[in-house]
Amino acid sequence: MKTRRDFLRSTVLGASATWTVPIFIERTFGQLHEGARDLAIQPTTGKDDTILVVLQLAGGNDGLNTLVPFGDDAYHQARPRLAKKEKEIIKLSDHVGLNGSMPFLGSMFKEGNLGIVQGVGYPNPNRSHFVSTSIWETADTSNHSSTGWLGRYFDNACPGADPTVGISFNKTQPEAFGAEKNPGVCLSSPELYRWMYGGGDKAKAEEFFADLNKPDDDDHDEPNNGGSIAMPAGGKVGGITGEGNLAFLERVALDARVSSKTILELASKHRTSVQYEGTPLSRNLNLVARMIAGGMPTRVYYVSHGGFDTHNQQVNSHDRLLGQMDSALKSFFADLKDQGNDKRVVLMTFSEFGRRVSENASAGTDHGKASCLFVAGPSVKGGLHSKHPSLTDLSEGDIKHTVDFRSVYGTVLDDWLKAPSMKPILGAMYPKLPLIRA
Repeated sequence: MKTRRDFLRSTVLGASATWTVPIFIERTFGQLHEGARDLAIQPTTGKDDTILVVLQLAGGNDGLNTLVPFGDDAYHQARPRLAKKEKEIIKLSDHVGLNGSMPFLGSMFKEGNLGIVQGVGYPNPNRSHFVSTSIWETADTSNHSSTGWLGRYFDNACPGADPTVGISFNKTQPEAFGAEKNPGVCLSSPELYRWMYGGGDKAKAEEFFADLNKPDDDDHDEPNNGGSIAMPAGGKVGGITGEGNLAFLERVALDARVSSKTILELASKHRTSVQYEGTPLSRNLNLVARMIAGGMPTRVYYVSHGGFDTHNQQVNSHDRLLGQMDSALKSFFADLKDQGNDKRVVLMTFSEFGRRVSENASAGTDHGKASCLFVAGPSVKGGLHSKHPSLTDLSEGDIKHTVDFRSVYGTVLDDWLKAPSMKPILGAMYPKLPLIRA
């Protein structure tokens, strides 16, 4: 078992963002302590304005078997075992169709609520999971940035925001949330799931948070009972005067307990008739829907769906993963519609890279470069955006990107989140895409 000190060191000292103490404590958790009605202190919040949900498809999603170029002979020649036949897809045009495992997304497309951006990537792409994910998360192709694109949005466009301006349902803080001032919070707790779904009780969750914050005995550290709580996803500790790092972290953890309690109380109020499957993605999107219904001020939620590194026997596993995503999104958007919040939410997917055009000897696909991504919601201008890349004019066996991913980010920032400018967040201005309805 980790001790409380180990827990604090690993969750706070080991992350990558930077924030200072007095403003964070006095302006943020002082507000949270007053109760749910005072959660929001920035002028524009997710309580009554637009919300972005970022869905990471971790591992490198095979874009060619997600948005299938069934009308291209080169696709079938390159994938004699993996290529989807016309009867296995949902036709979107005479050239491309969706994988048949995604009927809900197919219906969203036909209703005009699903935008599919084809050929998304970046110059001089990298096939390393770690490096390419970092590039997507920081929006920095030099891979030298110490902050993430969403963290820079929080810093530049959400002045005075409380920590819940961004919530991630990951075991660790996503690099995208790295910030100088406010990196959002990470929320990943078994107690939270048990309380939300009726299998546990509030007292147990409160006991968990209380145990974490008990004073240490110098000779006998107490275990934290496992799991993790909603707490600032921070990193380098700066601005501390007259207080040691451990004492500071203990104080922040105590205030994080208030934040966790408030989040749990708000989210537990929502009851829905919509059925969610038991996959991790469905559970997390259920929690996102609960928080939106509860009036959280969060502008950005971040969830992930893993397993897309399909080197071996891809067909069944890839179809299954896409089917799980489709089912989770069907429940999520139905829930939002019942709440009356569906038009306030846009969901965007991303993956660190696509796969090679040709299948490998193990009936799978290896790391590639460009791919497709989805932007979904009733406020999205649906359709196919950009041209599908050539499958014969390749770069080292990979399709070439036709859209820089930062154009998608910039569009979402400007047209959906209404950031003052994409330049301080992305480092430059990028051409926008017609993804958001006027």
